[in-house]
Amino acid sequence: MPQPILYVAITNHGFGHATRTASVVAEIKRRCPEIVVILATTAPRWLLETYIPDDFILRPRAYDVGVVQSDSITMDLPATLAQLQVIRDQSRHLIASEVSFIQQNRVGLVLADIPPLAAAIAHAAHIPCWMMSNFGWDYIYRAWGDEFTDSADWIAECFSKCDRLLRLPFHEPMSAFPVVEDIGLTGGSPRFSAEALSQTLRLTAPRETTVLLTFGGLGLNQVPYHNVQRFPDWQFITLDRHAPDLPNLLKLDGRDYRPVDLMPLCSRVVSKPGFSTFSEACRLGLPIISITRREFAESAVLLEGIRDYAHHQVMEPDAFFFSDWDFLRQPLLPPRKGTTVPADGNEAIAQRVIEYLMG
Repeated sequence: MPQPILYVAITNHGFGHATRTASVVAEIKRRCPEIVVILATTAPRWLLETYIPDDFILRPRAYDVGVVQSDSITMDLPATLAQLQVIRDQSRHLIASEVSFIQQNRVGLVLADIPPLAAAIAHAAHIPCWMMSNFGWDYIYRAWGDEFTDSADWIAECFSKCDRLLRLPFHEPMSAFPVVEDIGLTGGSPRFSAEALSQTLRLTAPRETTVLLTFGGLGLNQVPYHNVQRFPDWQFITLDRHAPDLPNLLKLDGRDYRPVDLMPLCSRVVSKPGFSTFSEACRLGLPIISITRREFAESAVLLEGIRDYAHHQVMEPDAFFFSDWDFLRQPLLPPRKGTTVPADGNEAIAQRVIEYLMG
């Protein structure tokens, strides 16, 4: 039997898609090491290796734009539209080039999160394309008005070629996909025990007053870190290397620690709307404090998800950027639903991929 080969395409936007897909890939490799994984992404190798301990082939490719951003919440829509048009103009060449690569390497399945061209590439190569996500880029772009409508329609046409959507929680309808299967939360698991990591980092504050500040791979410009000095008995942790040196602010390197590794040390995470952060926090039962992000359609869906399933606070950006952070002293709101969201997304997707490639 030829060695099974899985081609994984990851959207060119931030770190969240890369980390949640890498978590699935890690589970695939753990269960079935003989599967060869090719990762087509512009995400840095170091980031992928913090989630995937096994071998993989990295193929640096960008098949979509996502959103052009200066930080994790500041978007440049004109630049996004311009780069999106470049991708569309180059689409025939991109498809032809990658079809040749896929056929030469005898790829058996494409798994994508969630560049639209991946479905068109797989369709042209005559192999199945499965996608995993909680939203599609057509949904994001349609919310930005008429200038983006044509591109959103083109993306929906690409998505219609997808053979199976593995739809993650906190999702929009994703109606462009012909076959939809709902899946549980994905994400990484902590690599260290909380007790051992606390000793390594020499933490002295109790968990109840330890807070993780994390704002995605691009971070936030001008985080008002001076507010941590208003809580001298609290411990704050960040992976922002540009953060100031303050007595109760611990700065760590993202190459050594991932947000999920630090979550068990904390009583809450302060973040912006992002599926991977929310998903990993929910998998660990960690309360979430999030600012809103009204211009990005996925955010409303994500915030409804944490209102339903997590202890939480949701606040407007001004309450984070221009207040004295008294929200940290406010009680968290309980989840609206009495049930938990399934947390077996890594395992469920991995099992389906293995059954297909090994069958």
